[in-house]
Parts: sequence; C-alpha cells; structure tokens
Amino acid sequence: MDLSVPSMASESANATSLSWLNRGLSEIFPNQPDSDQPDENLVQRIAQADKPLRVKLGIDATGADIHLGHSIAFRKLRAFQDAGHTAILLIGDFTARIGDPTGKSEVRRQLTAEEVKQNAQTYIEQLRPILDFETPGRLEIRYNSEWLSQLDLSKILELLATMTVGQMLAKEGFAERYKQSNPIYLHEFLYPLMQGYDSVALNADVELGGTDQKFNIAVGRDLQRHFGRSPQFGLLMPILPGTDGVQKMSKSLGNYVGLSEDALSMYSKLEKTPDSVIEQYFELLTNLPLDQLPEAPRDRQKMLALDIVTQYHGKDAALAAQQAAQSLVQGGTASAEAVPEFSLESVQFPAKFFYIVSVSGLCSSSSEARRQIQNGGVRLDGDRIQDVNLIFETAADLNGKVLQVGKNRFVRLVV
Repeated sequence: MDLSVPSMASESANATSLSWLNRGLSEIFPNQPDSDQPDENLVQRIAQADKPLRVKLGIDATGADIHLGHSIAFRKLRAFQDAGHTAILLIGDFTARIGDPTGKSEVRRQLTAEEVKQNAQTYIEQLRPILDFETPGRLEIRYNSEWLSQLDLSKILELLATMTVGQMLAKEGFAERYKQSNPIYLHEFLYPLMQGYDSVALNADVELGGTDQKFNIAVGRDLQRHFGRSPQFGLLMPILPGTDGVQKMSKSLGNYVGLSEDALSMYSKLEKTPDSVIEQYFELLTNLPLDQLPEAPRDRQKMLALDIVTQYHGKDAALAAQQAAQSLVQGGTASAEAVPEFSLESVQFPAKFFYIVSVSGLCSSSSEARRQIQNGGVRLDGDRIQDVNLIFETAADLNGKVLQVGKNRFVRLVV
C-alpha cells in the first residue's frame, strides 16, 4: 500500500504541511497549533524530534476477524511509517483476557491465553496488506504481557492510586451500567490503567484509536506524566458506518466488509455503498484525491470498490471481481477463480435445496433460506429458484454451479 506521504526529512523542513496526517482525522489532543511547545503541538513534536516518533496502536485479540472499520487506524499508522516514524503494533494479549469494557453494557467473557494467541496471529496476517512489515525500523510488534504480567501488587496499587472511583465512573460505559444497576467488576477498572501503562512501557509519542478510545488514551497521558515521561498525543479516528449507511460497521450487525474476505465478496458489497457515506469511505479507506472523484454515483461506487479490493487482493483480482460481479448481477455466471468455494462433502444426498442454501453459510438458518427462496432471492448459476421443495439427488448435480443469495452473497458449489 502506497500512502504517498512525504519522508521524515521533508516533514521537518515543512512541518506545517501535514495533509497526510489530517486526512480523515476526528481529533488530535492536545492541539494548540500556535504553540511552539512539543508537548502541546504535534507539528512541533515532529519538527523538533531528533529521531522517529514512536506511534502506538493497540488491538485486543478478542476475535478472529478484522473489518474495514478497524482498518482506518491501521491506515493512519501506515501513514506514520511512510513518513519515517516507528509504528508499534501492540497486541493486547494480556488485556484481551479482560476485554475492553468501552461501550459494553455487561462484563465481557474472559478469554484463555490460547484463544488470544490464535486470534493475534490471525490479526497479524490480515494486517500485512496495510502495514509495512519489511522496512527495517518501521514496525515493532509487541505484546503487553511482556510487562503487564510482571507487575507486582505494589505497582498495581500505584496505578490504582492515580485515579478515583468518580473519575472511572465518568467513563461512558461505566456510567451507563452504574445508572442501570448493571454489575461493574473491579478488574474492569484496571483495563484503562493497563492500556495507559502500555504507553509508559513503550514510551509512546502518539497513540491512535477510535473516538471511543479517548478516555483510555487520556489515561495513558496521565500515567506518562506520573512516571516522569513526556505525555503522548492522542489521534482519534472516526467510527466507520457499515454498508447499510446507518449503524457502525459491525460483524454482529452483518453490515461489514472483512479484510480476509475474497475479492468478489468485497467488491460486491462495496459497489453498493450508499451515497450518504461514500465520500467518507473514500476519505477513510483510500488515498484517492477527494476533489477528483467521478460525478456519477454509480461510477463512484465502482471506483471505491475497485480501489479497496486492489489494496487487499491486487489489481488483477480486483478487475476479475468487478467483471464477475457484473456478470452475476446480470444473471450470468462468474469465472471459477473469482468465486469462493463451498464443499458439498458434508451434505447427505438426496438433499433439499433450502438445506443446501442454509449449510453453505449464505443464510443463517433453514427458515431464512426458505424465505429467501420464496421471495425470489436465490439463484443457481444465474437461474432464479423459487421451489422450496426442490430436491437434488446427488452432489454431482450441483458441482461447479454458483449459488447466490441476494446481490452480494455467493459460493461455487464443489464436490
């Protein structure tokens, strides 16, 4: 990924021109642009630094998948890398075992060390198309168990003594839970302090996060001051709306695009991005000049989809996905390499068609599959199927055919 940002040397020479830094940014704090103090003005911190800044972005490995909403902060981290600074990809393998309580109405399930380890490796692989893993000195991958697992009770008490219960209850999620009499466990109070202590341990100059992370990042600044360090700057990135254009992107809401999705699935979702959010998608998920976008909404959707799929799968795969998506929308079929496969090996034949649609993963249940068939939302090799009682005698009858539900869910059935 080429973010086309200037080198560190040119940044020092022209520190006031930081368009790469400000693109898509919700907030920098502290932000006193008229100050010449490097602890109050990030431009001055960059200009006066005699070595690369240390830019931290933490991610708790609480799940297996990353989606485009998560990628926004990682793209900003890459921009810092390309400007000559050191990116610190912090895997919260210790904090993930608690889980960030931010925005949660109830306590999160505590994960095992093995679950966290598996998730962390999956995350790293998904981030390879975004971050520069190759240039020496541009990336540190750290795990906060390195220092958090070593804290003794005296150090934990020191951390706890830096905040009051009232300050902790001012945190949005805690405040809501307290008002609703939902339990708040003491170990959850430790989470912001542990995230803050990460910044102390890493000697971070900058911490990136979503707008929901302001409290935790501010705790890091307070702890750095407590331990006699220069406080970090907080850079907050917006929360990305999902493909529905309404709610935030979330796997649980089904309005997401996963980084590990195949090219055709990604393209088919993104080419339908609602007009209400498409400029935000361009700003946050691409490096295309915002003043040079096509005027026609349909052309914008295609450009967006092609650019993002190219980032994660390459230009050839993106063009193949574009062609395949057009063919599927027109009721045709797509090339074999463009469509993800689903093996029929586990299906017992004869099998009802609605059952095959369900187990393929294109529908969440057999009842949803039946509804989709009845409503005309299911195609097999481009042909609409509306017979809910249709039965296939053998897997061979389906081998190689494309099963499609709606406009952007499809698999190629294989034996």
